Amino acid sequence: MTAQTLQRQVAEEAPAPVRPRRRISGTGLMHAYTWILIAWLVLPIAVMIAFGFNDTPGRYNQTWQGFTVKWYGRLFEYEELTGALVLSLVIAVVSSVGATALGTGIGYALGRYRFRGSGALNLVMFAAIASPELILGASLLSLFVSLGVGPGVVTITIAHIMFSIAFVATVVRARVVTLDRSLEEAAADLGATPWTAFWKVTFPIILPAVFSGLLLAFALSIDDFVVTQFTAGTTTTFPLWIWGATRIGIPPQVNVMGTLIFVGGVLIAVLANVRSRRAQRD
Repeated sequence: MTAQTLQRQVAEEAPAPVRPRRRISGTGLMHAYTWILIAWLVLPIAVMIAFGFNDTPGRYNQTWQGFTVKWYGRLFEYEELTGALVLSLVIAVVSSVGATALGTGIGYALGRYRFRGSGALNLVMFAAIASPELILGASLLSLFVSLGVGPGVVTITIAHIMFSIAFVATVVRARVVTLDRSLEEAAADLGATPWTAFWKVTFPIILPAVFSGLLLAFALSIDDFVVTQFTAGTTTTFPLWIWGATRIGIPPQVNVMGTLIFVGGVLIAVLANVRSRRAQRD
């Protein structure tokens, strides 16, 4: 018997190695849960985008009839829908700018200083975030009625500013709390006034948080329905128009407009992220 034959025989008689069982780790479960959650959140958006290309013969855009891009060319076919969208965009821009201006000051004060009433202010902001929109809308309506202010564009804008301030202030406060104060102290040692140190040193550092609060306030305003319903009166915004059109059918243009708003928000977020990473590298 040769050596090669003996080695082959020993290898055949040797027991096969036992493979260890693969166990699902906590990290794997967390990854799977994250992807399931992402899919759950993205699914309604994907349906909205898909039905913007639905070749439906009428306004009832509920079943898939075929692929077409004609609705993008007929985007402004309904004047009332176009007017409602423009009005919602104007209100969202004005209210987000106003809420960002006020919320930035509140968030900076709460994150930097300790003063009498700061605890009560924190409680009010938490209540504004945690309270149901039904309560906010009803209370704002009662306020406007008691003041004799008729519902309309002005009351909608004021209402959106009021419930968006808390979100902006919370985002800015979280950034101010982690701010390195030695940078401001160094600017003061170099002769900068408190106002100059804020605009030259502090504000550029907290600017990403301010911009995030601005985008959050804009998103909250443009899709708000409950508070707007209480304070709109006869004014029709984009969400209110969609709610009213559900009885007679929602045209595909609504899906197209929603898709464009979503894509615009994603592009702004991506550009802001790219700019932030470049600033960190520099």
